[in-house]
Amino acid sequence: MLEIKRRYIMSEDNKPVSVVIDILTFEKIESVIENYGLAKYISESDDEEPLSHSDAFKYYKGLKESA
Repeated sequence: MLEIKRRYIMSEDNKPVSVVIDILTFEKIESVIENYGLAKYISESDDEEPLSHSDAFKYYKGLKESA
């Protein structure tokens, strides 16, 4: 499991309001989320055959750009 070192930003009343993580950890988390999304698009394809990885990536990228 990925160990996430984080620092908290606290409000004036000492409640956590934000978390700071290093860029490498953020990029790993981002990669995991994108891979999960790609796997979902591959398995949930309306076509008879599942999408290939590259086709799923193109589809996913198109959705992100239109949002």
